[in-house]
Order: sequence, then C-alpha cells, then structure tokens
Amino acid sequence: MTTSDLVVCGSGPAGRALAHRALSRGLSVTVIDPQPHRRWTATYAAWADELPGWLSPQVVAAAVDQPVAWGARRAELDRRYVVFDTAALQDSLDLDGARIIADRVAGIAGPSRSGHALDLPSVRLVSGAILPGGRVIDARGVPRSPTLAEQTAFGVVVERARWTGDETLFMDWRTDNGADPGAPPSFLYAVPLDADTMLLEETCLAGRPALDLSELRTRLEHRLRCRGITLSGSERIERVRFPVHGGRPGPGTFGAAGALLHPATGYSVATALRLADATVAGDDLWPASARAVHGLRTAGLRALLSLPPQDIPVFFDAFFALSAARQRAYLSDRDDLGGMITAMTSVFAALPWRMRRTIAAATLGLGRARANS
Repeated sequence: MTTSDLVVCGSGPAGRALAHRALSRGLSVTVIDPQPHRRWTATYAAWADELPGWLSPQVVAAAVDQPVAWGARRAELDRRYVVFDTAALQDSLDLDGARIIADRVAGIAGPSRSGHALDLPSVRLVSGAILPGGRVIDARGVPRSPTLAEQTAFGVVVERARWTGDETLFMDWRTDNGADPGAPPSFLYAVPLDADTMLLEETCLAGRPALDLSELRTRLEHRLRCRGITLSGSERIERVRFPVHGGRPGPGTFGAAGALLHPATGYSVATALRLADATVAGDDLWPASARAVHGLRTAGLRALLSLPPQDIPVFFDAFFALSAARQRAYLSDRDDLGGMITAMTSVFAALPWRMRRTIAAATLGLGRARANS
C-alpha cells in the first residue's frame, strides 16, 4: 500500500488549504472526505491583514476599507475587511496530484511501537480500509453538541441597489428587528458579495442553545421592512449553524478541529489559511502564549453568554471604541498575550459596574451563562 507523507481528514477550507500547501512543497498527500468534490456554498470573510501572501487576490470578491459596527452608537472600524468569492477560493486551493478518497473516517490511530519499529499513524475508514501516513491531521471541524455554544444565522442575497444603506455593517445590534426587549439578541450583518449583490443576515453570535433559524428569519424580515426593504421570497437564502468553540489543540488537528476557530466570533478560515504552511512544516502552533490567549478568548465567550440582552450593545460599544491595534489583538493575534490582556482589561474598565460584576463572575466560571447572545 502506498503511504502518503500527509493524510488530511476533511476537505473544507482548513483541510483543503493544508493539503494544497503540502502539495506545493512537493509532499505526497491523501485527502479523505465523504463528499470531496462538493462545492462550498457558505459565505467566508476575513480581515485583509490576516491573509497569507501566497493567496491569490482573485479570491476576493469585495473589500471594504472601513466597515461599520453599531451597538447603541455607530463606530467605524479602521481595518480593511474582505469577502471571498467562495467558488474562486475553493478552486484556488487546488488538489492536483493528491490522492482523493470519498469515504468517512471511522477512527484515527497515532503512531505506536510494534516490536522494535515505530508504526505510522493511520486512519481507519468506514469502508474498512486502513490508511497509514507519515502524518495524519484531522481537519473535519467540530461536531454539534448540546454542550457547545453555537452561532446561527439566516440571510438573503439581494441586489445591491435594494440595500437602502450605503454602509457595510460588520455588526448592527440596533433593536429594529421586532424582538422583545428581554429576548436573546441578534444583529444584522450586511456585506457586499460582489459589485451587484449584498448579503443581509440576521445573526445570533453565540447561544446555548442558539436562536432558531425560523426566529432569525422573522427578525430579518421585520428589520428589513423597517428599513424599506420588502423581500419577494425568491431571494437566494443562506443558513448558518455551527459550534463556536471546541476542538483540540495539538499537532494532529487543524482548523476548527484544532481549536483555531475564534470562540467570540466564529471566524476560522483566515487563520487556517495563514497557518497552513507552518502546520505543513511541523511548527508548533500552540506555544504557551497561544494557549493562554485561547483560554482568555474562551473566557470571553463565557462572559458574552452571561450578559442580559440589553447589555450586549453596551459591551460592543466598549469593544469597538478600542484602537484598531487592540481590536486586532483580540480578534486576530493568536499569541500576543500582552495585547490580549490589554484589550480585555480596557473593555472591562469602560463598562458600568453592574456589567463588570457579571463578566467577572462568568470569566472566572462562577456565574451561570445565559442562553443566547
């Protein structure tokens, strides 16, 4: 049996990026996925300064220099934001030369000693086949679980001319979505997909359980009617549901499965693209500083889940009042522990005392997290 230098389990953005970069270095690669040729349909976006230099600029469908965020007040984010052409991104991560296997992974075994030799790590497939490899990396994402907070969203794609606002909205927590004041909050995400279309999406940032898609649809339709947009029902729809934390840091996992998903935003694609080369090279992605930053971000998720609905806009007003450098430390820099601590303490200091007490208890694991944010 032919043994590949690298076996990648999963061919989503993280797994495909990893396999693509390994092939570019001349490694032999096997990719395992139940539907390896399925086209991606989700919308992916990133901060432009997160993207690696090897990525083709042709994969960017739209870019905005200063997206806007709304809590109780408006803030311009001084950081370039890009939306990918999903099909172009997938095609750019070509897997020419890889061995592609359409099957499910039943189990992954690490290296073990047999006699005086060290057996290679291997993947056991549902079909019964066992595939050894020089390295095996699990990039299958994080399975849903009632114990994990999730992000949900319901969106529609409309002609750009129908969008009555002239701004890209990274987050809009204003309360014109028809939700009861005490109900779990959601925000509007409004971004260009290209020169002609906009994605308008009502999003539950994190919840355990998260808001149902039918509720998000009702809120989106109400919000858009308030802004002069009536949907015809023929618009293309986007549905989103995935865990915002989980995964296991370590050399045998990558992408969301490797805890690279940001627990406070749900973003992971740009991080996977940026770290693919380092992973192929065998570098340690998890020095002590990166583990500490990840722990603080997970604590930040607990804090967010603990806040009552009326305090969510106040929290984000404080966050988006930070300098671009401090926002970046929290949103993007994986091992800038000092920057992370400064960002968190700055937000904390800007909040009223009642919110500080709630956040402090939740961050330390002493408070009871609410269901949704």
